[in-house]
Amino acid sequence: MSTTADDQTAAAALDTGGIAGHPRGLTTLFFTEMWERFSFYGMKAILSLYMTAPLMMGGMELSDAHAGLILGNYTSSVYLTPLVGGWLADRYLGTRLAVLIGGIVIACGHFSLAVPSMATFYLGLILITLGTGLLKPNMSAMVGQLYAAGDARRDAGFSIYYMGINLGAFIAPLVCGFLAQHPLFKHFIVSMGFKPENSWHWGFAAAGVGMVLGLTQYVLGGNRLRGIGLRPARRSSGPASESSGAADVVAIFLTMLGAAAGFLVSYRVNHAISFETALFPTVVGGALGYLAAVLRGLRGDELKRVLVIFILCAFSVIFWMSFEQSAGSLTLFADRFTRNSIFGHEYPSSWYQAVQPLFVILLAPVFAALWVKLGRRQPSSPTKFAFGLLFAGMAFGLMALASTLTGAGRVSPLWLVFCYLLQTFGELCLSPVGLSTVTRLSPARLVGLMMGTWFLFTSFGEFIAGWSMRYLNENDQARLFGTVAGITFVAAAILFALVPLIRKLIPQGAEG
Repeated sequence: MSTTADDQTAAAALDTGGIAGHPRGLTTLFFTEMWERFSFYGMKAILSLYMTAPLMMGGMELSDAHAGLILGNYTSSVYLTPLVGGWLADRYLGTRLAVLIGGIVIACGHFSLAVPSMATFYLGLILITLGTGLLKPNMSAMVGQLYAAGDARRDAGFSIYYMGINLGAFIAPLVCGFLAQHPLFKHFIVSMGFKPENSWHWGFAAAGVGMVLGLTQYVLGGNRLRGIGLRPARRSSGPASESSGAADVVAIFLTMLGAAAGFLVSYRVNHAISFETALFPTVVGGALGYLAAVLRGLRGDELKRVLVIFILCAFSVIFWMSFEQSAGSLTLFADRFTRNSIFGHEYPSSWYQAVQPLFVILLAPVFAALWVKLGRRQPSSPTKFAFGLLFAGMAFGLMALASTLTGAGRVSPLWLVFCYLLQTFGELCLSPVGLSTVTRLSPARLVGLMMGTWFLFTSFGEFIAGWSMRYLNENDQARLFGTVAGITFVAAAILFALVPLIRKLIPQGAEG
């Protein structure tokens, strides 16, 4: 006798043998995501530094603007491809197989970066992008499938899952940054007969090893998922299949139309055709066209649910625009304008990217316990989002002040530490809550696609964050950080004002 996805979710919801009384499958997904994030953030911690480092130091010696454009295209593409990955899982692969394939492709990408050449550099970025598109939305979707509708453990479960993400993100810069930048490791590889300027590629290789460890854990712990994430039933032929085929034609047409519109917008703005400037708007245009095709038939409560998701996703763009400065402008600020020493000992500038994940590890259990204790008295999801934006604005207001002091020399590392603390408050109010809200409000047949939509909007913020690296210099850094703070504060105020309207759109019984 076959079981439906609802049966599988209900069975998993009865399981309380995992972390803190959660389903056992959460443990498997926790550690798989931890190692995948180790690989992602380990590489990301050194990427902008590698691209801007001089050739004699093993870097690519790109300008800040050029490196920022590559970083923006890469990080935004990492969050764009989940839209396709979610669709493939919903229609053909199932979330569990999609995660496995994605992890394998990601590992190949990191090992490609470990080979010092321009061709392997770009191939590595492409493979990581494609693999993450399969893995990222479907991991989150499986976490949501562990809980039945109305399960009070859901937001807490996502907060625990989010702590796993940040455990990997905390360890990664320390390990990969040490291998890539620290003089001790460079002396070690010289003693082994290797070139010290190739230490960057040892950091990239360590990221690949982390992904392999994650895949091993995922396969060995698969029995804990209790049927979650299996491949969907094959569609039968007949009128329904013919209707679906017609829908696919419409989807292809609108995708191509959207891509063409995005390309034209890029050309009008830049007055030239360039792969690096045209890639993002072209792909985004295609993605939005595809979404319009898939969602055009929604009505009633389903339409309201998806509308709420889109509203929150739109505001999340502003948050990620500020938050993802960490891999670009904040990393270069740490490298060029911050005192990178403690008790007379120098440390790699990439290590700052371990500070914010450490705060998440320490504070995620606090936030998870807070949401559970408050129960139905906790703030609504839109209100949590607004607080997330408020804290993000405060973080960059602080950095705008710090940047005015760099004329007198390098500033204290405490400026960045307190910036990351405020960002953590904002992240814990917005990101795990956003993941939970999308899985709760999405129509069952579109969970993977809507998770892809969440990451699609994240990609907008990622691209803006990378693009803004061009403004990080002695004259414009204060303006950059001040502008980010101002935009974020305005978005927070607007969202606070919209909370009552958004809550009215959420169908009764679906609000978190």
